[in-house]
Amino acid sequence: MLFLSVMVKLNLGGCSSFVSEAEYSQYMDKAMAAWEVLDKETGEGNDFLGWKILPSETPETLIRDCENIRDDWKSKDVDLVVVIGIGGSYLGARCAIEALSHNFAKQLKNKGRDPEIVFAGNNLSEEYLAELMDLVSERNAACVVISKSGTTTEPAVAFRIVKEYLEKTYGKKEAAERIVAITDAKKGALKTLSNQEGYRTFIVPNNVGGRFSVLTPVGLLPIVLAGYDVRAMLSGAEEMQKALSEKSVDNPAIQYAAMRNLLYDKYGKKVEVLVSYNPKLQYLGEWWKQLFGESEGKDGKGIFPASVVCTTDLHSMGQFIQDGDRVMFETIVNVEKSNRSVVIGSDPQNLDQLNYLAGQHVEHCNAMAQLGTKLAHIDGGVPQIEISIERIDAYNLGGLFYFFEYACGVSAYILGVNPFNQPGVEAYKKNMFALLKKPGFEAQTAAIEKRLAQ
Repeated sequence: MLFLSVMVKLNLGGCSSFVSEAEYSQYMDKAMAAWEVLDKETGEGNDFLGWKILPSETPETLIRDCENIRDDWKSKDVDLVVVIGIGGSYLGARCAIEALSHNFAKQLKNKGRDPEIVFAGNNLSEEYLAELMDLVSERNAACVVISKSGTTTEPAVAFRIVKEYLEKTYGKKEAAERIVAITDAKKGALKTLSNQEGYRTFIVPNNVGGRFSVLTPVGLLPIVLAGYDVRAMLSGAEEMQKALSEKSVDNPAIQYAAMRNLLYDKYGKKVEVLVSYNPKLQYLGEWWKQLFGESEGKDGKGIFPASVVCTTDLHSMGQFIQDGDRVMFETIVNVEKSNRSVVIGSDPQNLDQLNYLAGQHVEHCNAMAQLGTKLAHIDGGVPQIEISIERIDAYNLGGLFYFFEYACGVSAYILGVNPFNQPGVEAYKKNMFALLKKPGFEAQTAAIEKRLAQ
């Protein structure tokens, strides 16, 4: 069972010993019906489907506006950009930047002219913020703040601290030139502040939720600032948009959604582990976990998303995956071609007994470790889905982003949940606001204090 699209190859052969063709066919019918709901926009959450057309309808003027910010800050010799946001407001950009960056960019002497991108507003750690400001104080800094409301606690706290520093260091007028806000078009605290201070702004589309926003300015601006080609990324996403727009048994998003729901419903596979064999894709796992976890984990349903990076995690999580409770299946993101070449040499002493590998590319060893692991895990009772891209570059990442977004929508509709809301996210916030004694939460504060005193 090998299925092809323009840039994604989906291999379901690692599931064939676990499921029957009849069962798979049944779930393909369900997935085709769910695809129809997503395509025709008739399901719950259909007012949050703006992400579907982003690849083909992102205007060139938006990209140029991002590049103008980049060029302006380069003219000021800005060498550090703090991107402030949480959840979907930073994970897509971080995924793309980490995937496209040199693994040791920070340590290289010749770093180039593109600024370093660091992230804040995704936690409430005092140590993290203090150490961030240690870095900011040594560099020529600017800031991108991403928040639809401007009042989400984590990014609002970080922005208040960074903004204060920029204004004290550069003066209010110059600080305003070093702050860009990505926010609501018309309302909210951040929009109001941007109007007052004269910040340049980009719009978070009302019909695109945070976890689907990587191809909006939320992701595009930081990626441009980091020096990467968002036109290629959008081009790859547009190719996937075309490939997934057909209701067909060859549609890989339909196939992926069908198989993962079959494994969940019929075989109790309640955990999906996203596996990559390249450390550049660590944050693909983090982005993917939010995408699927926040989209499907509701109403007492959903597949729990986890991720590992191998071969590293074969020496930690590998034991559980191979031999632990059989509650999981794996989805492997396979990269067919390395962008670099390293060949193993010969050693006269051969004390490490590696001369049998002399002349081989390191990536060949990685591929054989991946294949060997796949076979071992299947033998150990773990079904395998494999998603292949040609290489790690902006074009393929754009396609992969769009593939997972579309497949997530189809899968959630099979599951019977609204893919585009997140009601459970608010529960912790209400408790936190009460504990922080936020005005308006007095009754909740009293109730919680009474509860904690028991």
